[in-house]
Amino acid sequence: MNDRDRKPPFRRGGGKPFEKGRKFARPAARRDREMGLDGPVILYGWHTVAAALANPQRRIQKLFLTENAARRLSDENIDTRVAPEIVRPSVIDQRLGPDAVHQGLLAETEPLPSPDIDTLPPHGIVLVLDQITDPHNVGAILRSAAAFAVKAVVTTARHSPEATGVLAKSASGALEMVPLVTVQNLARALTALNDRGFMTVGLDSQGSEDLGAVTMQQPLALVLGAEGKGLRQLTRETCRVVARLDMPGEIKSLNVSNAAVLALYVVASRLGLMK
Repeated sequence: MNDRDRKPPFRRGGGKPFEKGRKFARPAARRDREMGLDGPVILYGWHTVAAALANPQRRIQKLFLTENAARRLSDENIDTRVAPEIVRPSVIDQRLGPDAVHQGLLAETEPLPSPDIDTLPPHGIVLVLDQITDPHNVGAILRSAAAFAVKAVVTTARHSPEATGVLAKSASGALEMVPLVTVQNLARALTALNDRGFMTVGLDSQGSEDLGAVTMQQPLALVLGAEGKGLRQLTRETCRVVARLDMPGEIKSLNVSNAAVLALYVVASRLGLMK
């Protein structure tokens, strides 16, 4: 099995839950957005669903399990919290698509609440995403954020993938560990962080100095832009510092999720958070 999740969650609406033979023509990104906006959050895969079941803030609506998955949850003393429906693996395949690595678990849940940016703790690291739209990248960034004890990830309401489906699977349970803060206007959110004493550091190939040479202090907000476009102009102008990641090899740029984990390591080390 490969770990790529190309297929989106199943369609909500008037169709029967497990109607066989139904094909979906809508693009994956659009379907994920729709599911997050006015349908249930779709979680699948062992780590993703197990983390949701362990999170008391996550309200589970429905849970579909294969016999093997149900047995594994029982063996590991994980409370399903709702009565699961035991189904064949092919049934979940029909809901998600044959390429989705669901491992026999599929949950429909309510979205987690989005904290207000004014409630973020005045210490540690916050990640800010400037219109990063690929759900695989955002999910991978969330997973790295959980590994580095990031206090929150800030995204925009528009031009950001919804916290469901492919993003949730890519995050591998991190959605339950790192608060996701949604804002309407990123520049205003960064200004609010500046006013609260956050050191806002934008990561951009045109930064004035290498990230490892920047004098840092807590609380710190690390701002990442989309691949290709980088940070938008107003975002760069609102950050107190714009830095770059210098690479010694022939390739000078990284995928945004790889750049995120490297930048987090640099920042956490400089702030003394790796102890």
